[in-house]
Amino acid sequence: MDLNKNQNNKFISLWLLLITFLVALIIIVGGLTRLTDSGLSITKWDLFTGIFPPISLDDWEKSFSLYKKIPEYKLINSSMTLDQFKIIYWWEYAHRLLGRAIVLLFILPLIYLTFKRKLSKKNIFSFYFILFLMLFQGFVGWYMVKSGLVDRTDVSQYRLSLHLTLAIIIFCILFWNFLKNVSQSNFESKIKISFYLPIIFLIILILQISLGAFVSGLDAGQIYQSWPLMNQSYFPDDSMFTDLFSLKVFETPSLAQFIHRNVAYIMLVFFLVILFIVFKNDDLTYLRKSTILVFLFLLLQFFLGILTIIFGAQIFFASMHQLCSIVLLAATLILVFKNSRIN
Repeated sequence: MDLNKNQNNKFISLWLLLITFLVALIIIVGGLTRLTDSGLSITKWDLFTGIFPPISLDDWEKSFSLYKKIPEYKLINSSMTLDQFKIIYWWEYAHRLLGRAIVLLFILPLIYLTFKRKLSKKNIFSFYFILFLMLFQGFVGWYMVKSGLVDRTDVSQYRLSLHLTLAIIIFCILFWNFLKNVSQSNFESKIKISFYLPIIFLIILILQISLGAFVSGLDAGQIYQSWPLMNQSYFPDDSMFTDLFSLKVFETPSLAQFIHRNVAYIMLVFFLVILFIVFKNDDLTYLRKSTILVFLFLLLQFFLGILTIIFGAQIFFASMHQLCSIVLLAATLILVFKNSRIN
């Protein structure tokens, strides 16, 4: 079926929105996979045969026997039953199946649009770059899982952070392309927020999400369950201040939590500056709704972060904290986009 220009733009917009939503969903499912310690339950990466889960009891026993060979089972879950194994297996399976579905739902329309010459040169480059990142993400995911199959009882926090950060980048590029596709014209105002402040905030936010992966990978949310102090002091008492200038920042749970907390403080103060600038300048009224939206989600994220600490990374609060980070990221991208569309 041939599509006219408006129908084509609508199709591309809906397609990008669907894929963006699915990427957000897989980030949340990935977080739950981590929170339930399910990420190492499938010890093989079978691109095609891995689409089908175990069906018979014999199939389940074979999968379970493979899991029994890794350190996580031997040192932590040696008393696990087959029924308990099925629970963590299904979380990891859902995560992998969703990843396959995203690539399939992205690549098939992309091939169609390319074959029908419905994409501009800029869109073709951007969309195929997204496809490359998606395929590379599959490799990174397996690279992460491999780190926990031999000498560790968990995956490497460095690889976990890389995996999450790449997912966030894919989300950002997808959502940005969606915003460009639905935007019809520039805004009336002739000025922007100065000094690239929204872009800087966006970069800090992505950095903070990446740091959150280190907190998760080190189980750092399960210690120092107090706020605003870490027990009785501002700085964790099991480390030295000089450790902040070494790799111990990424390998010591208390330091990872300390950095994550303080970047959150910096973000809040930094965005208050943006909020002040937008509401002080009458020429920036077109940004006020978006700015308030970001600020409200930032406050909610801050509050959820505190609850996650107090309750020791309890699965509900931790997953809500991650979900809110995606919503905050989307709201920030809208703000950055609006600020960038001025003549």
